[in-house]
Amino acid sequence: MPLPQPASSAIVRRGDRVLLVRRINPPSQDMFAFPGGRAEPGEAPDETALRELHEETGITARHPQLFATYDLPGYDADGTLTSHFFLSVFTVEADDTAPVLAADDAADAGWYTLEEIRALNAPTSVVECAERALSQLHAR
Repeated sequence: MPLPQPASSAIVRRGDRVLLVRRINPPSQDMFAFPGGRAEPGEAPDETALRELHEETGITARHPQLFATYDLPGYDADGTLTSHFFLSVFTVEADDTAPVLAADDAADAGWYTLEEIRALNAPTSVVECAERALSQLHAR
């Protein structure tokens, strides 16, 4: 039985859009998600979010703020636990003109509105965070 592994992701906003990548590898293979991944040994969750964002998109960010946490067990078709992550999601600040390059574990990267995200193959946690992050943006 897999023990929970720490992982982090980063929410980057540009206006009414957030940055998503299409994942190459399991879990969430071929799904759209915020850039992120597994923590390295001794790495703090906010450091993981910043590192993974840079590795997957080329964007250097700053000022990570914890936004949400998720306990995400993954099961195969037979109901066997195949993965288990404790995910920390951070909002970050980044240069609005920084180019995005899909790299590492990301097949594609792009900026999506909430309406577009709801139509994508994305984990529930991503849709929930996008709804909260973009609704907070409009409430300002």
